[in-house]
Amino acid sequence: MFADTAKIYIKSGKGGDGHVSFRREKFVPDGGPDGGDGGKGGDVIFVVDKGLNTLNEFRYIRKFCAQDGEDGKNKRCTGNNGEDLIIKVPEGTILREAESGKIVADMSHGNERQLILKGGRGGKGNIHYATSTMQAPKYAQPGQAAQELDIILELKCIADVGLVGFPNVGKSTFLSRVTNARPKIANYHFTTLNPNLGVVDLEGGKGFIIADIPGLIEGASEGIGLGHQFLKHIERTKVIIHIVDAASVEGRDPIDDIKKINKELESYNPELLKKPQIIAANKIDVLYGDEKTEAINKLTEAFKEDNIRVMAISAVSGEGVKELLYAVKEMLDNLDPEPIVYVPDFVYEPKIDNTLPFTVEYDSEEKVYLVEGPRIERMLGYTNLESEKGFDFFQKFLRTNGILEQLEGLGIQEGDTVRLYGWDFDYYK
Repeated sequence: MFADTAKIYIKSGKGGDGHVSFRREKFVPDGGPDGGDGGKGGDVIFVVDKGLNTLNEFRYIRKFCAQDGEDGKNKRCTGNNGEDLIIKVPEGTILREAESGKIVADMSHGNERQLILKGGRGGKGNIHYATSTMQAPKYAQPGQAAQELDIILELKCIADVGLVGFPNVGKSTFLSRVTNARPKIANYHFTTLNPNLGVVDLEGGKGFIIADIPGLIEGASEGIGLGHQFLKHIERTKVIIHIVDAASVEGRDPIDDIKKINKELESYNPELLKKPQIIAANKIDVLYGDEKTEAINKLTEAFKEDNIRVMAISAVSGEGVKELLYAVKEMLDNLDPEPIVYVPDFVYEPKIDNTLPFTVEYDSEEKVYLVEGPRIERMLGYTNLESEKGFDFFQKFLRTNGILEQLEGLGIQEGDTVRLYGWDFDYYK
């Protein structure tokens, strides 16, 4: 079974918590803090495996989690870092955030390794929070929370040329003649159940990659038949070869067939019709004399206004095939050589559960305002307060969560100290 889409859940490793402990040695009954830092959580990294050509692996495994960092230990020992998680995908795989559809990464054209989710930062042990006024801190920083995403994997074949047309018009026969691909060929509809890729080698020039897009019928863009599953594979291509049965062996009208397929391409993505097309009028080996000339003339006249060239071929005998390939190569040479790459537009934003509780109190003995609770711990785990960006986020957090309002309600004045576990701040409006 060929699979070119999959939905999976990925999660990086949580950072290990900092440790709270104190030196306990002979003759040193009141040793200082010696709690070590937590280890960093494992990252989630996607890499291209050129030996893969489907997403079948993801039909059975849907959840991928990196290893958490180890908690810190006493004697200033740092916890071990969590192992990174490496996820292998075929070249050409696009990662989309499931809810928004935004692109997280495009694993193609040199982008063979990309970090998608960062592991959580390890929390600092209580050794970092000793001050002249707090020589025995009983607080350590929690490890940064893991990052998590539901993502859609979408495989788009990397090919220069897309081969389209109704079933049974000779696409597989054509592909097997001009490339090293060996698709199964039989005389019934939907024999091709996955996109076939092949490399066309041309004398005296660089070749190109061609992809057979299977199963296109009327209504494919709306999910009828199998074609809708494979339309995505034509989006990376630069030129479209439209193969039709010019001899009407099955009684079909080739002109009507082309218009119907183009309508499906337009319905799926209007940009597809902007790609250069060339019509390969196939099966001319069963036409003779004036029949052949009339069939080609009708097609040429029908698509003259669309500036679509018509070339007569026989995939069985090879007649006209070489000329078609060189015409396609000339079209490719006149196009922008840059590959079609999808630019990421998704930015990961951590979410803090606003239902978690917190408290705001005044400690008259220490003469500080204490802000504590699970919501505060979660925020501290996400935020690097030593950076300008992190401190800006921290100030916004205090304001949007009503913490500043509660501090003012307790009578806080400018210059007073606010303590969030091991962090002390002076309050100024």
